[in-house]
Amino acid sequence: RARIADACESVGRDSRTVTLIAVTKTYPGGDVVALAQLGERDLGEAKDQEARTKAAGLVATHPQLRWHLVGRLQTNKAKSVVGYAHAVHSVDRAKLARALAEAAAKQERPDPLEVFVQVSLDGDPERGGVTDADLDQLVDEVAQRLDLALRGVMAIAPIEADPDQAFATLAQLSERMQRAHPGAQSISAGMSHDLEAAIR
Repeated sequence: RARIADACESVGRDSRTVTLIAVTKTYPGGDVVALAQLGERDLGEAKDQEARTKAAGLVATHPQLRWHLVGRLQTNKAKSVVGYAHAVHSVDRAKLARALAEAAAKQERPDPLEVFVQVSLDGDPERGGVTDADLDQLVDEVAQRLDLALRGVMAIAPIEADPDQAFATLAQLSERMQRAHPGAQSISAGMSHDLEAAIR
Protein backbone atom coordinates (compact mmCIF):
# COMPACT_ATOMS: atom_id res chain seq x y z
CA ARG A 1 0.00 0.00 0.00
CA ALA A 2 2.92 2.33 0.67
CA ARG A 3 4.27 1.61 -2.81
CA ILE A 4 0.86 2.37 -4.32
CA ALA A 5 0.64 5.63 -2.38
CA ASP A 6 4.16 6.66 -3.45
CA ALA A 7 3.49 5.77 -7.10
CA CYS A 8 0.26 7.77 -7.08
CA GLU A 9 1.93 10.76 -5.46
CA SER A 10 4.73 10.73 -8.05
CA VAL A 11 2.21 11.18 -10.89
CA GLY A 12 -0.35 13.34 -9.10
CA ARG A 13 -2.97 10.65 -8.87
CA ASP A 14 -5.41 10.07 -6.00
CA SER A 15 -4.52 6.71 -4.44
CA ARG A 16 -8.21 6.10 -3.79
CA THR A 17 -8.61 5.53 -7.53
CA VAL A 18 -6.47 2.39 -7.28
CA THR A 19 -7.90 -0.93 -6.10
CA LEU A 20 -5.42 -3.39 -4.63
CA ILE A 21 -6.38 -6.98 -5.33
CA ALA A 22 -4.55 -9.39 -3.05
CA VAL A 23 -3.91 -12.52 -5.08
CA THR A 24 -4.14 -15.47 -2.71
CA LYS A 25 -3.55 -18.37 -5.11
CA THR A 26 -1.70 -21.28 -3.45
CA TYR A 27 -2.18 -19.70 -0.01
CA PRO A 28 -4.54 -21.28 2.54
CA GLY A 29 -7.89 -19.92 3.63
CA GLY A 30 -6.42 -18.86 6.95
CA ASP A 31 -4.28 -16.31 5.12
CA VAL A 32 -7.40 -14.94 3.46
CA VAL A 33 -8.98 -14.49 6.90
CA ALA A 34 -5.86 -12.66 8.08
CA LEU A 35 -6.05 -10.32 5.08
CA ALA A 36 -9.75 -9.71 5.73
CA GLN A 37 -8.96 -8.81 9.33
CA LEU A 38 -6.42 -6.29 8.04
CA GLY A 39 -9.17 -4.68 5.98
CA GLU A 40 -8.46 -6.24 2.59
CA ARG A 41 -11.70 -6.68 0.68
CA ASP A 42 -10.69 -7.63 -2.86
CA LEU A 43 -9.11 -11.05 -3.36
CA GLY A 44 -7.81 -12.60 -6.54
CA GLU A 45 -7.54 -16.23 -7.55
CA ALA A 46 -6.20 -17.82 -10.72
CA LYS A 47 -8.08 -21.12 -10.74
CA ASP A 48 -11.77 -21.78 -10.31
CA GLN A 49 -11.48 -24.83 -8.07
CA GLU A 50 -9.26 -23.10 -5.53
CA ALA A 51 -11.31 -19.92 -5.61
CA ARG A 52 -14.61 -21.75 -5.26
CA THR A 53 -13.38 -23.71 -2.23
CA LYS A 54 -12.05 -20.63 -0.44
CA ALA A 55 -15.11 -18.52 -1.20
CA ALA A 56 -17.49 -21.24 0.01
CA GLY A 57 -15.60 -21.54 3.27
CA LEU A 58 -15.69 -17.79 3.97
CA VAL A 59 -18.99 -16.55 2.56
CA ALA A 60 -20.83 -16.83 5.87
CA THR A 61 -18.12 -15.33 8.08
CA HIS A 62 -16.74 -12.73 5.66
CA PRO A 63 -19.55 -11.61 3.33
CA GLN A 64 -17.71 -8.36 2.54
CA LEU A 65 -15.06 -10.14 0.48
CA ARG A 66 -15.08 -9.59 -3.29
CA TRP A 67 -13.60 -12.42 -5.36
CA HIS A 68 -11.79 -11.67 -8.61
CA LEU A 69 -10.87 -14.44 -11.04
CA VAL A 70 -7.63 -13.28 -12.64
CA GLY A 71 -6.41 -16.43 -14.42
CA ARG A 72 -7.32 -17.93 -17.77
CA LEU A 73 -10.76 -19.45 -17.64
CA GLN A 74 -12.15 -22.49 -19.43
CA THR A 75 -15.67 -22.05 -20.78
CA ASN A 76 -16.94 -25.11 -18.90
CA LYS A 77 -16.10 -23.37 -15.59
CA ALA A 78 -18.51 -20.48 -16.23
CA LYS A 79 -21.38 -21.92 -14.18
CA SER A 80 -19.10 -22.42 -11.19
CA VAL A 81 -17.46 -19.00 -11.43
CA VAL A 82 -20.68 -16.98 -11.50
CA GLY A 83 -21.65 -18.63 -8.21
CA TYR A 84 -19.03 -16.75 -6.19
CA ALA A 85 -17.02 -14.28 -8.31
CA HIS A 86 -17.71 -10.57 -8.40
CA ALA A 87 -15.40 -10.02 -11.37
CA VAL A 88 -13.61 -11.96 -14.09
CA HIS A 89 -10.51 -10.20 -15.41
CA SER A 90 -9.63 -12.66 -18.18
CA VAL A 91 -12.45 -12.72 -20.72
CA ASP A 92 -10.65 -13.13 -24.04
CA ARG A 93 -13.18 -14.72 -26.40
CA ALA A 94 -16.85 -14.42 -27.30
CA LYS A 95 -17.63 -18.02 -26.39
CA LEU A 96 -16.51 -17.39 -22.81
CA ALA A 97 -18.49 -14.14 -22.59
CA ARG A 98 -21.63 -15.93 -23.74
CA ALA A 99 -21.11 -18.81 -21.30
CA LEU A 100 -20.64 -16.43 -18.37
CA ALA A 101 -23.71 -14.39 -19.34
CA GLU A 102 -25.90 -17.47 -19.70
CA ALA A 103 -24.71 -18.93 -16.41
CA ALA A 104 -25.25 -15.61 -14.62
CA ALA A 105 -28.78 -15.35 -16.02
CA LYS A 106 -29.66 -18.85 -14.78
CA GLN A 107 -28.33 -18.09 -11.30
CA GLU A 108 -30.33 -14.85 -11.14
CA ARG A 109 -27.49 -12.93 -9.52
CA PRO A 110 -28.48 -9.73 -7.72
CA ASP A 111 -25.77 -7.84 -9.63
CA PRO A 112 -24.23 -8.40 -13.05
CA LEU A 113 -20.88 -10.16 -13.19
CA GLU A 114 -18.15 -7.55 -13.68
CA VAL A 115 -15.97 -8.29 -16.70
CA PHE A 116 -12.60 -7.11 -17.93
CA VAL A 117 -11.64 -7.98 -21.48
CA GLN A 118 -8.12 -9.36 -21.51
CA VAL A 119 -5.90 -7.93 -24.24
CA SER A 120 -2.81 -9.65 -25.62
CA LEU A 121 -0.02 -7.10 -25.88
CA ASP A 122 2.38 -9.47 -27.60
CA GLY A 123 0.11 -11.80 -29.57
CA ASP A 124 1.24 -14.88 -27.62
CA PRO A 125 -1.76 -17.28 -27.54
CA GLU A 126 -0.30 -19.16 -24.55
CA ARG A 127 -0.71 -16.11 -22.32
CA GLY A 128 -4.32 -15.44 -23.25
CA GLY A 129 -5.93 -12.24 -24.41
CA VAL A 130 -7.69 -10.96 -27.49
CA THR A 131 -5.69 -9.23 -30.20
CA ASP A 132 -6.02 -5.53 -30.90
CA ALA A 133 -7.76 -6.35 -34.20
CA ASP A 134 -10.48 -8.39 -32.46
CA LEU A 135 -10.85 -6.23 -29.34
CA ASP A 136 -13.78 -4.06 -30.44
CA GLN A 137 -15.89 -7.02 -31.48
CA LEU A 138 -15.36 -8.81 -28.16
CA VAL A 139 -16.02 -5.64 -26.16
CA ASP A 140 -19.32 -5.19 -27.99
CA GLU A 141 -20.21 -8.83 -27.27
CA VAL A 142 -19.68 -8.32 -23.54
CA ALA A 143 -21.45 -4.95 -23.46
CA GLN A 144 -24.67 -6.27 -24.98
CA ARG A 145 -25.07 -8.94 -22.29
CA LEU A 146 -27.41 -7.75 -19.55
CA ASP A 147 -25.96 -10.15 -17.00
CA LEU A 148 -22.42 -8.86 -17.54
CA ALA A 149 -21.07 -5.44 -16.60
CA LEU A 150 -18.21 -4.31 -18.84
CA ARG A 151 -15.68 -2.67 -16.53
CA GLY A 152 -12.68 -2.25 -18.80
CA VAL A 153 -9.57 -3.95 -20.11
CA MET A 154 -6.87 -6.11 -18.57
CA ALA A 155 -3.39 -7.06 -19.71
CA ILE A 156 -0.22 -8.57 -18.37
CA ALA A 157 2.99 -6.88 -19.50
CA PRO A 158 4.98 -9.28 -21.70
CA ILE A 159 8.00 -10.73 -19.91
CA GLU A 160 10.65 -9.10 -22.10
CA ALA A 161 8.76 -5.82 -22.61
CA ASP A 162 9.18 -2.44 -20.97
CA PRO A 163 6.15 -2.34 -18.61
CA ASP A 164 5.73 1.42 -19.04
CA GLN A 165 5.41 0.98 -22.79
CA ALA A 166 3.12 -2.04 -22.42
CA PHE A 167 0.75 -0.28 -20.04
CA ALA A 168 0.78 2.89 -22.17
CA THR A 169 -0.49 0.76 -25.04
CA LEU A 170 -3.16 -0.70 -22.77
CA ALA A 171 -4.23 2.80 -21.71
CA GLN A 172 -4.62 3.77 -25.38
CA LEU A 173 -6.79 0.69 -25.99
CA SER A 174 -8.85 1.62 -22.95
CA GLU A 175 -9.42 5.12 -24.31
CA ARG A 176 -10.50 3.68 -27.64
CA MET A 177 -12.94 1.35 -25.93
CA GLN A 178 -14.41 4.16 -23.84
CA ARG A 179 -15.39 6.08 -26.96
CA ALA A 180 -17.98 3.35 -27.62
CA HIS A 181 -18.56 2.35 -23.99
CA PRO A 182 -18.02 5.39 -21.73
CA GLY A 183 -18.75 3.50 -18.52
CA ALA A 184 -15.93 0.99 -19.00
CA GLN A 185 -13.21 3.14 -17.48
CA SER A 186 -11.24 0.64 -15.42
CA ILE A 187 -7.89 -0.90 -16.27
CA SER A 188 -6.79 -4.11 -14.57
CA ALA A 189 -3.00 -4.14 -14.70
CA GLY A 190 0.13 -4.45 -12.64
CA MET A 191 1.52 -7.06 -10.29
CA SER A 192 3.95 -6.86 -7.40
CA HIS A 193 6.93 -6.30 -9.70
CA ASP A 194 5.42 -3.69 -12.04
CA LEU A 195 2.60 -1.95 -10.16
CA GLU A 196 4.34 1.43 -10.34
CA ALA A 197 4.39 1.27 -14.14
CA ALA A 198 0.73 0.26 -14.17
CA ILE A 199 -0.22 3.21 -11.98
CA ARG A 200 1.74 5.60 -14.21
